[in-house]
Amino acid sequence: MLERLQKIISAAGITSRRASEELILNGQVTVNGVVMSELGSKADPTTDVITVNGKQLQVCEKQIYILLNKPTGYITALKDSQGRQLVTDLLKDVPERVYPVGRLDYNTEGLLLLTNDGEWANCLMHPRHEVEKEYHVRVRGKIVDQQLKRMAEGIELEEGITAPAVVRLVKDGEQNDWISVTIHEGRNRQVRRMCEAVSLSVVRLKRIRYGALSIGTLRTGQFRYLTEAEVRELTDGPRKTASTTKSASENKVRSRENHAQKRVSQSSTSRKENNTKRS
Repeated sequence: MLERLQKIISAAGITSRRASEELILNGQVTVNGVVMSELGSKADPTTDVITVNGKQLQVCEKQIYILLNKPTGYITALKDSQGRQLVTDLLKDVPERVYPVGRLDYNTEGLLLLTNDGEWANCLMHPRHEVEKEYHVRVRGKIVDQQLKRMAEGIELEEGITAPAVVRLVKDGEQNDWISVTIHEGRNRQVRRMCEAVSLSVVRLKRIRYGALSIGTLRTGQFRYLTEAEVRELTDGPRKTASTTKSASENKVRSRENHAQKRVSQSSTSRKENNTKRS
């Protein structure tokens, strides 16, 4: 079946659909040896030979969705020049090639999603969908309310202030406190940097939730496949959020327009009444 090239490339997990359009416009995509430089170009991924930057595109026949409890000491990359352990090394029983949805730092553990469905991954990672990610953070020493408040309201980082977060104390320890930090952005090392900005030293960092999915009882280093319902729920959530945001924005515009029309109408009525009194 013929499909738009940018959709095929994105679904293969090469890059996002918008970035795929740039590849096409730059002449970096070919179909059966012919360079395709128009966005309307289509191909059949099951019969046509599609290349991106000279490398043939591999079409995923079976879509895989995995939840992994990532240990520390692994990187969320498909290869590493330093020879460090990869998260995919933990999936040796999975025959399909999968890649991480987003990233977790080398020293960060917890919930990590992996898939070969590029469209699904890009939907979850797109900033406008604001998918929540919750982390449990063990910090050295005792935390004070003012530090929690600053993190919740937004922290000024090099690339700009962070969006409001949900930050709360989880466990009050004798020497180390645990806090919960829920964000919907995907900045590099964001939670660690937020903690550092308020003079908190991170001892342990674990992601326990991604959208509606929680780590549950899955042990460190283990993984499981997502159910069809979980896959749908993760993507339906962002779509509903985007739809709600759009509706709210449209309602605000309509409200402003109605308010402006009402003021014009009241002003017109007032002028008529004044003219009547003068006459």
